[in-house]
Amino acid sequence: MSAEIQAPPPLGGLPVLLAASCGLTAANIYYAQPLAGPIGAALGLPAELTGLIVTLTQLGYGLGLLLVVPLGDLVENRRLILMLLGIAAAALLAAGLASHPLPFLAAALGIGLGTAAVQVLVPYAAHLAPEAVRGRVVGNVMSGLMLGIMLARPVASLIAQVSSWPVVFYASATAMVLLGGLLARALPPRIPTARLTYGELLASMIDLARHTPVLRRRALYHAALFAAFSLFWTTVPLLLAGPAFGLSQGGIALFALAGAAGAVATPIAGRVADRGWTRPATGLAMLAVATAFPITHIATHGSAWALVALVAAAIVLDFGVAANLTLGQRAIFVLGAEFRGRLNGLYMATFFLGGALGSALGGWAYARGGWTLTSWFGFALPALALAYFATERRSAATSVPMAS
Repeated sequence: MSAEIQAPPPLGGLPVLLAASCGLTAANIYYAQPLAGPIGAALGLPAELTGLIVTLTQLGYGLGLLLVVPLGDLVENRRLILMLLGIAAAALLAAGLASHPLPFLAAALGIGLGTAAVQVLVPYAAHLAPEAVRGRVVGNVMSGLMLGIMLARPVASLIAQVSSWPVVFYASATAMVLLGGLLARALPPRIPTARLTYGELLASMIDLARHTPVLRRRALYHAALFAAFSLFWTTVPLLLAGPAFGLSQGGIALFALAGAAGAVATPIAGRVADRGWTRPATGLAMLAVATAFPITHIATHGSAWALVALVAAAIVLDFGVAANLTLGQRAIFVLGAEFRGRLNGLYMATFFLGGALGSALGGWAYARGGWTLTSWFGFALPALALAYFATERRSAATSVPMAS
């Protein structure tokens, strides 16, 4: 087993920069969610396949997490981050220029791959932070990431309303180029101490998955919650734009903006984890996500009260998902700095594959059974996570990886 011998440098303003960078970059995965309908119509994509617009981006992100993010344990981190931001910028430009489904979906895959830079930045932040405040630092950085995720939807909707959906992708491509220039100047280098080949690095991930129960559990917990999150945010814009509510892209943007309130959960969850309260907080996060879907049925769709209920559900759901994400990352980051990139890659790839499934399932369910069928699927996902969580033993959270 290799050892991480580099001492954390002074933090200074780097956590703020990393939080902003994570937010701007992570937003790339979500710009298309509220625009799935207009993009699908412009590209001639059948309604049943609209979910692929989001799913392909998440699948690309999952591939990046599995195949590229682990390189954070092997190669200089700043160089890896800049390479991924370059891929994201090129793919965003290609998406904006696309006029047919296949080129757009290929670009969506590339957007997801490049956006994996986020999950090189998060372990980088954990490396910078002393152990006693690692949860707080990771939570603060993750608050930037979650704000980016949650603000991406209203920003995309507002830009599309005043201009067009390709402009969203052009603007983000420009932001990635500018961000890359800033990070190239501001980030200190971080050279990992591991001496593995790329093949050995990937092979070691199998051992990490097999011998790290806390990783498996936290990844599967969040896969179910993130599937519910993706299902909700892929289909709610379709519901709000439909005949019951008839909201414009601007109205959908304001709705999505309300959901961003859930981002406050990440720094709170980080502090809770630092105090050793991860287990009860995890149960509460799962209950929050499960509760969000019944809330959407307390009033007749199309009424003002129904819209209020949907806003409340969005806040509760986003709060639960954001909290559980930070709790999970805090739990795996304490297991060892020398394989932190691989642990994070496995964790994030697992739950983003869950998110891709949730997006595809949501698009299919909404086309087949409207919001009623969709919300039942949404409720079932965190309910399954709670059932699995009930089987957890406290000893599982203390298992240390056995890989190099």
